[in-house]
Amino acid sequence: MFNFFSVLLVLLPLTNAAPAKQDVPTVSIASPKATIVGSNSVGVDSFNGIPFAQPPVGQLRLKPPQALASPLGTVNATGTAKACPQFFFDVDTSQFPTSILGTLLDTPLFQTKTNAGEDCLTLNVIRPAGTTASSELPVLFWIFGGGFELGWSSMYDGAQLVSDSVNQGKPIVFVAVNYRVGGFGFLPGAEILADGSANLGLLDQRLGLQWVADNIAAFGGDPDKVTIWGESAGAISVLDQMALYDGDNTYKGKPLFRAGIMDSGSVVPADPVDCPKGQVVYDTVVKAAGCSSSSDTLACLREVDYTTLLNAANSVPGILSYNSVSLSYLPRPDGSALTASPETLIAAGKYAKVPFIVGDQEDEGTIFALFQSNISTTAQLETYLSTIFFADASPAQIAALVATYPDDAAAGSPFRTGALWNWYPQFKRLAAILGDLTFTLSRRTFLTSAAAVNPGVPSWSYLASYDYGTAVLGTFHASDLLQVFYGILPNYASASIHSYYFSFVHHLDPNEGSGVAEWPQWAEGQQLMNFYATEATLLKDDFRSESFAVIVGSIGSLHI
Repeated sequence: MFNFFSVLLVLLPLTNAAPAKQDVPTVSIASPKATIVGSNSVGVDSFNGIPFAQPPVGQLRLKPPQALASPLGTVNATGTAKACPQFFFDVDTSQFPTSILGTLLDTPLFQTKTNAGEDCLTLNVIRPAGTTASSELPVLFWIFGGGFELGWSSMYDGAQLVSDSVNQGKPIVFVAVNYRVGGFGFLPGAEILADGSANLGLLDQRLGLQWVADNIAAFGGDPDKVTIWGESAGAISVLDQMALYDGDNTYKGKPLFRAGIMDSGSVVPADPVDCPKGQVVYDTVVKAAGCSSSSDTLACLREVDYTTLLNAANSVPGILSYNSVSLSYLPRPDGSALTASPETLIAAGKYAKVPFIVGDQEDEGTIFALFQSNISTTAQLETYLSTIFFADASPAQIAALVATYPDDAAAGSPFRTGALWNWYPQFKRLAAILGDLTFTLSRRTFLTSAAAVNPGVPSWSYLASYDYGTAVLGTFHASDLLQVFYGILPNYASASIHSYYFSFVHHLDPNEGSGVAEWPQWAEGQQLMNFYATEATLLKDDFRSESFAVIVGSIGSLHI
């Protein structure tokens, strides 16, 4: 979902540092034929902004991505890759803590207005310096998060990851993919469904994986050893890539990936593309674009100028709003690529049976509960969930779910903080519910289903608690990015997670060669690795069991 990376601001000086002069790395690829010229700095080669699809502009706007058909010649891959069109947030800056969010979201790290546009379907490739076409290194394919509303590949410089992998003796090739977000990538509606143009962002990711299959060997990567990895919406995308085409992840007769890592995201039950909520989103965008009177509203959206469509796509509620994680834009079943709601596909075994790691932050819901300060009572909380989130759930189902979360600040999120940080009367209670529904307990439903239908496929799970004590937010959603993605904090969490992940990418087992504590498979005893800043312990994955039982029993009605 949304990436709240205040801690990443410290990295800007690192990413802007002038590279040391080295031999210019150059790679020739065959599909499409091109010569890719990159740059070298601090022991890594970087190739940024490599096109993998035809520009989705003109009549290709709001259409599935099309592979490149013509040679590209020489591609200068030394700059900063352009972002796809972004959803811009307008957060109330008049009071804490939303004032902090507003300030952060107004920085270039989040708001890339000048380096964004529709011609954005590119990949970044980073490899250890000296890598050759014969190196055959495992590949880590990164899918960014951002609530399916914002994000771009250049927000995530994988150079530190690659350097750390080399230092650990487990070198990797890192690939980051751009995909369309917001209304450009996940516009719902009956018109979209009839046009065969749903879930474009997922299809962008899939075409990026096909480019990797065709070309990564030239960069020194092994196309048979690809692990897909994402955080938040990126993690949800990893799950959806496993479930696309009922689990068929093959291309030219071979799997596109052999493993997955999901940080803060997995199963998100969703109604179809043409559901009533989706149609409201479509109709709102059409009206804002001035297309309501058109005989073909989708054709009209393809013809309006870029700024008009951007503003129209951003006219619906965003994730940092009262609607929270009841998203306007997200992957929805389309009967073709995503044939059913993800939890249904997992339970039916219709997904790619690959080893995976999945886990969460302890307080996933706190950020998303900051904007509902008018909710003061249990009745108001139930009404909020019924009207904003779950139109198909009965009042009795909503009441039963809410009842499993005590109306007691000491029981809410941030967890284990007593009566502290209850920003408004129902804040900690709502934070616990939103975190569990969207991330923590939905993760357990995924693990439970996967273990039942494919008991022989290994999986590992975790809970991160290393930011315990952060005021109001606790170990909040996306607070792991500094430790897990950049790995620059000198603590146990950074070192151990990198070691586990690199071992997993190389050996499909986080324990092989990790040099840290044994991480048991989830199915062996349903235990989580509970990461703290200075240590990790095993935690039984049975907390909030009453809430879990209600969610499982009502999951067919808890679609967004």
